[in-house]
Amino acid sequence: MPRVVPSQAVNVIDKLFPKFREQKSGERRYLSASNDSQLVALLEVVQLIPSELINLSDDDYVEFISSIAAVRNMIETWKTNHSAQFESIPGLRPLSPVSLIRQALAKCPDEFPSTTTAELIFITNPDFRNRLRLDIGAIEGALSNSEWKAATVLAGSVVEALLLWALQQENSTNVSVAVASQGLKASSNLEEWNLFQYIEVAAELKIITADTATQCRLGKDFRNLIHPGRAQRLGQACNRGTALSAVAAVEHVVNDLNLLGKR
Repeated sequence: MPRVVPSQAVNVIDKLFPKFREQKSGERRYLSASNDSQLVALLEVVQLIPSELINLSDDDYVEFISSIAAVRNMIETWKTNHSAQFESIPGLRPLSPVSLIRQALAKCPDEFPSTTTAELIFITNPDFRNRLRLDIGAIEGALSNSEWKAATVLAGSVVEALLLWALQQENSTNVSVAVASQGLKASSNLEEWNLFQYIEVAAELKIITADTATQCRLGKDFRNLIHPGRAQRLGQACNRGTALSAVAAVEHVVNDLNLLGKR
């Protein structure tokens, strides 16, 4: 089933109901039986929006669900009464249900971490934490939609971001000693490192366990399949297995960093 985000639904509403786009309070806009098919399309689009993206205040949510119910009622009414017209919903703002739905969806984000997404409480920077949670939520969405390459690649990027963050919290002398111990050649600027360097140094410093490092190495190899030459040379492609392996690496790293933060 396709996934629709709120901004896409708003664009659909604007195309189906251009006169409702900028309706102001008190302006009269009627819906009649001639709008039947348009309203059916509106309901179909709204039903394709993931529930976690309908992120509204209590008042906005009441208007949203009441308007959806009103639209359904209109469609049923027109089956037996073609002359019926509808303007607004008693008790709510004096706007068409179409306008109320549009305004509510315009307030909703196109990305939002699902309820199962890790909290990442060990990261104190709220902006960075939220960005990573959005990425992890996107990975979950890609898995749900069988988008194996997207899940594989994005999971590898999240592992990289988490390990970079963890190493940035370490004493620079300890990091340098770990680099030398692993026989690596690495820039003094951690942001210039690659995923392999992050994994090996994080393992050396006991930031991640040996099992986590093994899983991360698998995830690294699978993420590199995004490069056509490597995929062709190895005769491999991203699939459900590569996606699940890469996502497992994310989970292992998150668990290790959570435990590290509790010490």
